[in-house]
Amino acid sequence: MTIKKELKINIGPQHPSTHGVLRLIAELEGEKIQNLEAKIGYLHRGMEKIAENRNYQQYLPMVDRVDYISGFFNSAAYCYAIEQLLSIKIPKRAEYLRLITMELNRIASHLLWLGTFLLDLGASSPLFYCFRERETILKLFESLTGQRMMYNYYCIGGVKSDMPAGWMQDVSNFCDDFSNKIEEYHELITKNPIFLARTKNIGILSPEKALDFGITGPNLRASGIPFDIRKNASYGVYNDFSFEIPTQTAGDCYARYLQRMDEMKQSIELLQNAINRIPGGSIEKLSIKKTNCGCNSPDCPYCGENTKLFFKKITPLTKILPNEATSYVESPRGATMCYINSDGTNKPNRLRWRTGSFSAVQVLEQLAVGEMLADVIAISGSLDIILPEVDR
Repeated sequence: MTIKKELKINIGPQHPSTHGVLRLIAELEGEKIQNLEAKIGYLHRGMEKIAENRNYQQYLPMVDRVDYISGFFNSAAYCYAIEQLLSIKIPKRAEYLRLITMELNRIASHLLWLGTFLLDLGASSPLFYCFRERETILKLFESLTGQRMMYNYYCIGGVKSDMPAGWMQDVSNFCDDFSNKIEEYHELITKNPIFLARTKNIGILSPEKALDFGITGPNLRASGIPFDIRKNASYGVYNDFSFEIPTQTAGDCYARYLQRMDEMKQSIELLQNAINRIPGGSIEKLSIKKTNCGCNSPDCPYCGENTKLFFKKITPLTKILPNEATSYVESPRGATMCYINSDGTNKPNRLRWRTGSFSAVQVLEQLAVGEMLADVIAISGSLDIILPEVDR
């Protein structure tokens, strides 16, 4: 006679591999997942409601905290929405600085994901490799903004300051060096038999299910759907560049790993192109006293309308006419949307965020059923869930 042993256990909300206060209630038969329920809300901070009680400028420093790992993207989405409401176009140099900082932030986010994902699976060495390169990026951000996190660098109308002397060369040096580092990661991880056993054919997300659950970003592209807001609904100056959207087809944990590795290489290419094409070049070139070169181009740093290259002055920002605006950016975890409804006062009537991690938590329940208990950590880690995005 066989007796079925069913067990219900909690994974989290304090489990280190849930990457935040996420509670998973797992129903097991032996070590196989029969049902998984994700409980969210342990971190709720009311980020959307707070916006209704602060003016547009006061809320801006808080926006980085929606996703503290990649704050530039949230700031960009918020600023783009307000700039839509004001019907203003920011200086092109500021757009390039936004692109450069966002792509550096994308690499830093993927590096943190990669190191902690491997740590979740029992490999500690990759964490030190990833943090070595991430530290370089954080130093670049600190040099530019004064902060290693919560940068508050973007402002309504552009960015708060131009780059310091030598900063662009440091970014260029990082790009040249990082291409070799990615190959180191591949040598260390990609063909490792233990890593392959833990990730291949585990947590397969079909294209149909990905679309049903509103999955975006690397998790969607790893299932074979080439949707990227930078390409499909271009914003900023991304349409100045020609680039391909990397995709995978397997839709498993291993495909999501390969997808993010390819995206880091893609970000390096975008950074190198942006460095070469940024209006005015490096800060050293801008320091040359030149009043007018005669081209009369609005994008020229020496003539036209760009007397302020990095910021279009918007003062006093007392009220915005009644209207609504929605902006989208392609963050490391997928589509980040900021919706603002203005009632004509100096603060939003309503503000809503749409983030990639929220959808990823919902689909986690589907991907885990039928897998082993140990695979739940691999699946959850491969989806790159950040809980402040979920409990906003």
